[in-house]
Amino acid sequence: MDEKTADLRDIFVETTGSDTVTERQAESRGTLTDRDGAAVGERVRELVAAMRERYDFSTDFDDATYARIARGRFEEADDEAIATALAEVREVDGDSEGAGEESGVDSEAAPVVDPAAVRDARFSLHLVRESDREVDGDAFDYADLKQLTAEGRSIVECADVLDADPDTVAKYARVARVDLTSTRANDRFRDEFRDLLTDAELEGSHAETARNDGLEEATKDMETDTIL
Repeated sequence: MDEKTADLRDIFVETTGSDTVTERQAESRGTLTDRDGAAVGERVRELVAAMRERYDFSTDFDDATYARIARGRFEEADDEAIATALAEVREVDGDSEGAGEESGVDSEAAPVVDPAAVRDARFSLHLVRESDREVDGDAFDYADLKQLTAEGRSIVECADVLDADPDTVAKYARVARVDLTSTRANDRFRDEFRDLLTDAELEGSHAETARNDGLEEATKDMETDTIL
């Protein structure tokens, strides 16, 4: 390790408070199939249970379904796809329990899972997608609404300040409240779900932000050698 590299590493460790991320980068990241699937599943359910105890969950899904929704957040394109996957699981579970003519259930009718309920559950787990923050028609800046929400402004007040439709404001204010709640928990639930259920970098995590900020300052005036 040369002097410049050592200096950058020291800045990173000082900025983030630990060298945990550096250690993870040094390890073989692998894929989800390389991990202990049972241990990952158990930890996801533990997180769901902890969040249920700490926050009010707005749907009647059980912990196992919430865990599937958390996984679906990273594996499926949207809430409709998650809902479809959940319906397929319920259909299989129903078949295994003898659903059909003998139980009085129409075997031709697929179980229905409401994508809106999936979205509610996903928000309860602090798993907001970037697309949730994309305001329709760029009617206003989401960051402005988030700031107003953090100040405790009502929907009507926010709509007045933003010169926007109250219904549209209400839609995104809900997302803002989830983001703010997650922030107050240091985003630990969101980040651990992402860490457990993906094998990619923790985009948007505090560690990544701190690393970028610290290294950008450190390398502002530093020449670098690039191998093409």
